[in-house]
Amino acid sequence: MNNIRIPKLVSFLKRKYGTDDPEEIADYLGVTIIRMPLEDVVAGFYKLLKRRKYIFLNSDIDDDVFLRVVLAHELGHAIMHPKENCTFMKSKTLLLTSRIEKQANIFAAYLLIDDDMLEEFSGYTEEQFCNCTGFPSELLDLRLV
Repeated sequence: MNNIRIPKLVSFLKRKYGTDDPEEIADYLGVTIIRMPLEDVVAGFYKLLKRRKYIFLNSDIDDDVFLRVVLAHELGHAIMHPKENCTFMKSKTLLLTSRIEKQANIFAAYLLIDDDMLEEFSGYTEEQFCNCTGFPSELLDLRLV
């Protein structure tokens, strides 16, 4: 998928399902979400098993905003890269430059940070925005490109 088309895809999904909640969209699309303990460095991953889509989230992570970012990222893989098995590492994935990881990050950025939110925080610095929302600065940077 072309990076330029990702915002349009996200907009379409939000309109079609009437939500920007990655968990609800996953449910509408038949993507199963499984929460379970994973290796310490793994926040989550997407896997295609016997033609069924699964997103695994690390149940040991108690940061709800970060888990929402991970879920949105993995949902991006499930939609845009359905045949690729992909892992979200706790500290590196938002900085990765591989094509599919960057696309999943852009998907998450547009799903979680909409125009209304940007307008609401228009007078804030990047640091203030991130402190208020809990989103990592890398996600905001992808949304503002």
